[in-house]
Amino acid sequence: MTPRDLPSVHELLTQLRVAPHHHAHALAVVRKVLDTARQTLLRGEPLPHPIEQTAAAALTAWQSASLRPVINATGVVLHTNLGRAPLPGLPPASGYTNLEYDLATGKRGRRDVHTGALLEAILGRPAIVVNNNAAALFLILNELASGGEAIVSRGELIEIGEGFRIPDIMQRAGAQLREVGATNKTHLADYRDAITDRTRLLLRVHPSNFRITGFTGRPTLEELVALGRERGIPVYEDLGSGCLVDLRAHGIHEPLAQTSLAAGVDLISFSGDKLLGGPQSGIIAGHPELVRRIRRNPLFRAFRQDKLVYQALETTLRHILLGEHDEIPALRMIRLTPQQIRDRAEHLAARLGPHATVEPGESVIGGGSTPDLSLPTFLIVLAPPAPPAKAADLERKLRANNPPVIVRVERDRVLLDLRTVFPEQEDALAQAITRALAQL
Repeated sequence: MTPRDLPSVHELLTQLRVAPHHHAHALAVVRKVLDTARQTLLRGEPLPHPIEQTAAAALTAWQSASLRPVINATGVVLHTNLGRAPLPGLPPASGYTNLEYDLATGKRGRRDVHTGALLEAILGRPAIVVNNNAAALFLILNELASGGEAIVSRGELIEIGEGFRIPDIMQRAGAQLREVGATNKTHLADYRDAITDRTRLLLRVHPSNFRITGFTGRPTLEELVALGRERGIPVYEDLGSGCLVDLRAHGIHEPLAQTSLAAGVDLISFSGDKLLGGPQSGIIAGHPELVRRIRRNPLFRAFRQDKLVYQALETTLRHILLGEHDEIPALRMIRLTPQQIRDRAEHLAARLGPHATVEPGESVIGGGSTPDLSLPTFLIVLAPPAPPAKAADLERKLRANNPPVIVRVERDRVLLDLRTVFPEQEDALAQAITRALAQL
């Protein structure tokens, strides 16, 4: 086939039977498809598919949602690439809402009210919500330390993902970084000696996404709080994950946000889409006057959340307040016992036939939380049916399924961990695996 053999734009549009109101968009798509095909042929390469099929697929892609539900069979509970915490069931939010309307008075209200009372009931301190924890960190530094210094241990100058680092955020917020201590050890005296008349904040960063082990040490939270009060300097702790439910019985020893506030920390911030189990958000809580100051900062409007996030966060927080932890998918998954997962895995493996076996394995929390912690689980192991098929081929087939199935591949074996698969997804998962194996 040569470029001369390609149909014209008009011919291709006619074959595709494009609706009149889609014509302008379809024209641009078809031109791009034909141009790509022409360049392919000029390079001497064959077209991977008939041009009509490629054009039809390109038009269909524009009519389909890009953000799609997937089956997470990786065993990573807070999978960053899959949206971190899976959300609980939410009531419909179409149409208008009372986002900033006080139904009792008939006057304008504040969107904070939809989560503020719940957060204060859980934390015992007033709280506000912003885009994410990085926004919370920036806003706090900008309001409390801009033009001055914030003291932080060298061992806590972390990178939070995609190249975003604590020192860079501090600089953009207008705060000057004052590093103290060493990478592995920082003493209270290091903080004390670094305090000057330019010190505006004592910053503590919880290592929720990293661990330094061995010869290490840092002051206790109570010691840092005492120093802050002695010198009249606020103490702010970036908690990262934001654990509001005690998960120690399940092997997770993350500090509770409530514990930090009880220790006297002036401000804390944490994520809403990690161990809290809700939507992406950043929560700032603490001393009432400091929270009010931060909310009055002009940048707060740039970082505030929308009605969908408020609805998801309100639902999640209400479940936490009422102790309905199994209504929050991430917490329910963490709390599953290995035996519960084994029973489900063996039942599903029996449906899949001889290519599926069950063996012990490990799940992980993920999402920048508890980096060195795993949870015991049981894995379904899928072996490719026969050479030349490989595990990578099976993984691609499953990923191309509708809905896509995301798995782990280790030692040329496909591994599925049902800890992160909703029970109601198991039929669809079984069908996807059966189809993929048959195609191979």
